[in-house]
Amino acid sequence: MKILLTTTSYQDTPGAHHQTLEDSGFEVVRGRGPLHEAEMLKLVREQGGFDGLLNGDDEITAKVIDAALAAPTPLKVIAKYGIGLDSIDVAHASTHKIPVLFTPGVNHTTVAEHALGLMIGLAKHFKMHLREVEAGNWKRQTGTELAGKTLGIIGMGRIGKEVIKRGAAFGMPAIAHDLYWDDDFAKQYDVKKAASAEQVLTEADVISLHMNLTEENRGFINTAMIAQMKDTAILINTARGGLVNEEDIAEACKAGKLGGYGTDVVNVEPLKPPHPYLGVDNIMLTPHIGSRTVESVGRQAMRATKNLVNFLNGEKDFIQANKF
Repeated sequence: MKILLTTTSYQDTPGAHHQTLEDSGFEVVRGRGPLHEAEMLKLVREQGGFDGLLNGDDEITAKVIDAALAAPTPLKVIAKYGIGLDSIDVAHASTHKIPVLFTPGVNHTTVAEHALGLMIGLAKHFKMHLREVEAGNWKRQTGTELAGKTLGIIGMGRIGKEVIKRGAAFGMPAIAHDLYWDDDFAKQYDVKKAASAEQVLTEADVISLHMNLTEENRGFINTAMIAQMKDTAILINTARGGLVNEEDIAEACKAGKLGGYGTDVVNVEPLKPPHPYLGVDNIMLTPHIGSRTVESVGRQAMRATKNLVNFLNGEKDFIQANKF
């Protein structure tokens, strides 16, 4: 069996997943993702195809899938390292009976911690203060407390719930919207049920996005949506960069229409200057590292590896995202 491994955090973080992959006996070709469609096509053609892909946020488009299926070594499985599937044409894979495997339930703790870190950093103006102190200055700007601020969650799944728990420890009452409402959890943590995502935007002081990216919600947060938010509102995005209109976000932050934007993701990664977020003091940007901790990478990498190895070895212990 020959597989293509592209996820960098998998490759760069020590752990038992490396030994599990080595013990499989598979031939491993390595790339440094996230790779765009053209780069994926080049690898597939140069290598004569792969039995499996162990990928991160690489562009696994219909063209890539078709090329991989037509190669001398035809594609049998796509094993996503992570839970977001927006970079994979899952519908096309399903049409061709290619399983798409993924790793739910492995990174909610660390992503929630990252979201809270961005909240704190924006509320206390960390970006400006760190820059000034490094320059030998003692310039200070008065911040705000998170205590007593309403925390708004759009997407109350595993990660959204963990953010609510941590917000409760900070004394933040919560309002949330989700298509699949967990009434027991909401009662336990006294979460107000919003009738719509727009209600969350209107009422919350701090909004955290935890939605899957789809063509329907691409650019969901734009000038019109921002107009419904409080001028002091802080927006956090540890989900997908495509959920927001980046130019609209930057303009709102510079104009004081948004109190701040903290994000771990951008629409096109890696970020390349010039970019509207750069140089804006109330925008905090990290390079998609929300789930990149030793603990989380270990869990995620092992689950992705076992998914791939077990499937290719004909065993049943794997988690499949698509059905056909």
